[in-house]
Amino acid sequence: MQVEEGLPHPLGATYNGRGVNFAVFSAHATRVDVCIYDEAGQAEIGRVTLPEYTDEVWHGFVPGLEPGARYGLRVHGPYEPEKGHRFNPNKLLLDPYAKAHIGEVHWGPEIFGYTVGHPDGDLSFDERDSAPFVPKCVVVDSRFEWTQPDHPRVPWERTVLYETHVRGHTMRHPAVPEHLRGTFAGFAQDAVLQEIRELGVTSIELLPIQRFVTQSFLHDKGLKNYWGYDTIGFFALEPKYLHAPSIDEFKHLVDRVHAHGLELILDVVYNHTPEGNELGPTISFKGIDNASYYRLMPGGADGGDGPGPRYYINDTGTGNTLNLSHPRVLQMVTDSLRYWVTEMRVDGFRFDLATILAREPYGFDEYGGFLKSCRQDPVLSSVKLIAEPWDCGPGGYQVGGFPPGWAEWNDRFRDTARAFWKGDESMVPAMAGCMTASADRFHRRGRRPWASVNFIAAHDGFTLADLVSYNDKHNEANGEDNRDGHSDNLSWNCGAEGPTDDEAVRALRARQQRNLLATLLLAQGTPMLLAGDEFGRTQQGNNNAYCQDNALSWFDWEGIDDAGRSLRAFVQRLTHLRDALPVLRRNRFLTGAYDEELEVHDVKWLACSGEAMDQAHWDDPRTRCFGMLLEGHARATAIARRGLDRSVLIVFNAWEDALDFRLPAHGEGREWQLAIDTALDGAPDEAARFEAESSYTVTARSLLLFVAA
Repeated sequence: MQVEEGLPHPLGATYNGRGVNFAVFSAHATRVDVCIYDEAGQAEIGRVTLPEYTDEVWHGFVPGLEPGARYGLRVHGPYEPEKGHRFNPNKLLLDPYAKAHIGEVHWGPEIFGYTVGHPDGDLSFDERDSAPFVPKCVVVDSRFEWTQPDHPRVPWERTVLYETHVRGHTMRHPAVPEHLRGTFAGFAQDAVLQEIRELGVTSIELLPIQRFVTQSFLHDKGLKNYWGYDTIGFFALEPKYLHAPSIDEFKHLVDRVHAHGLELILDVVYNHTPEGNELGPTISFKGIDNASYYRLMPGGADGGDGPGPRYYINDTGTGNTLNLSHPRVLQMVTDSLRYWVTEMRVDGFRFDLATILAREPYGFDEYGGFLKSCRQDPVLSSVKLIAEPWDCGPGGYQVGGFPPGWAEWNDRFRDTARAFWKGDESMVPAMAGCMTASADRFHRRGRRPWASVNFIAAHDGFTLADLVSYNDKHNEANGEDNRDGHSDNLSWNCGAEGPTDDEAVRALRARQQRNLLATLLLAQGTPMLLAGDEFGRTQQGNNNAYCQDNALSWFDWEGIDDAGRSLRAFVQRLTHLRDALPVLRRNRFLTGAYDEELEVHDVKWLACSGEAMDQAHWDDPRTRCFGMLLEGHARATAIARRGLDRSVLIVFNAWEDALDFRLPAHGEGREWQLAIDTALDGAPDEAARFEAESSYTVTARSLLLFVAA
């Protein structure tokens, strides 16, 4: 094949109408070959050596090559693991910038850079060709006719997130044709998106859809990587989610999501790769420039403390950690993010183990390279950025520690709400903090309440229904003797472990689900609902279903019973109220301070007597009933003028007995309208009005929402 000099930018394989330009970063390679394969990705039909090396980028142009071409890389250089170098041209490698892949990883000794079983371990060198056992890259044509001109741009304070899974959401959906189930095309069906829209959420958050790998230990047990948290291609789609082998299918999904007025947010995993530690396979980065792409241990042959760069820093718990302190690795991540926003038109990202991305060699830094890059970037700073603010490395727990512009998963909200409704003592002060967007963590540097992403359940852990049905995890299906998954879930089975015919237990579980959902959707901050929780989806007590690509994880839409339909209607009432009542989604932190000019508190905490809680109430570990009065007349902005919102009163009773609560006066008048009572299976009577200073009996373990009439 003919080859010309080409350009060192953009990185990856780029078609320009005349041919394809290849550009590959490697600071330590001595040569880079591009191997071209037939349409099936099996037989090599051509090979070129990239002729130029500019600014640590190998590049060349192949005239006549067109979109659809299959290719892989062979990178030459030193094989010196003790110095951090693991080049092996016998191993065909995925281009980090490839926009599409074809084929799967087939686990075998051929995909390892060293000889598996050799007495020298990873210091040995394997000469077998890995090409038949690894995916191939595909050159793509990026042209697409969009019907929606722009992103929906849902304001943060109006955002309600909905975390779901492309495959799990559609595999059993009756409105999705069978041949499209489990794919982007299936998810793009109008019936699916309309159902989500009618629920009242604004933004779909998809579990990882970038190309990922099923690790060998799962493959050997007949299991799969269902969640997708093991990315090997940061620009490529997961092929199993494609009905047709074209990136246009995903673009069509985004287009339809936007047509329904919804946003699409991607869960992304830039903290590690499936290449593992020194004993892992060589599939891409490890063979292109191991010493640049990964954080390696200090010491060794170069002196100093530590075992040396033969070994990997493992802040992720998965064997390796991407080195975002390296400018080219940081560039790859930000290039990838911009690609998904500009080319694929997604509306934001949730970053798995985001603390790692903000960690420099000396530790977490809110002024670190990655966070600064996102903040100053005109593309990335304009979309939603959500951090999972923890990892297993040193100083890994950073809830509230991210800079302005970021939202963060708030696990304190999850744990506090669970413990409160379970009936734990001394939870009222923490509960009050969570209902006001955890200001102790997030109220700094001009951040807003939406920075706290509140959730009760997420993909990792119990579903909402299982949270109130199981005291213990039941993960036997994962093949690890129930050792995997969290053991401390703050769950309560309400009197029976798992399924039961006891009507009293079933009624209590239904009420507890309503309590938790109401807490989530009535709190200040950004609520995130786990898909399926709106109808009581169960995973039969499995709180770590990452490997269960089967009916355990797939949503059973046709199995939704009357209780499930009632719960969905309850969620719709809550999202409607949140949208209709601005006081439930204030864009300023509530402080409880008295505004002398307006003669009002923005939030007031009430005892059952209707009077303000005193210190004795806060300090009493047995306090489990309290009220939260949100005055609509409090200023909604920094300008000293009276607000025009309706006041609301939220009453919480986690006690096992009914209690009388005296309704307070409010700025609008003398009457309250009951909008939510979780003790009821249906909606309250809209005509029901209650006089201020009258008493209302609050059912045991229930939540009330009153709106100023």
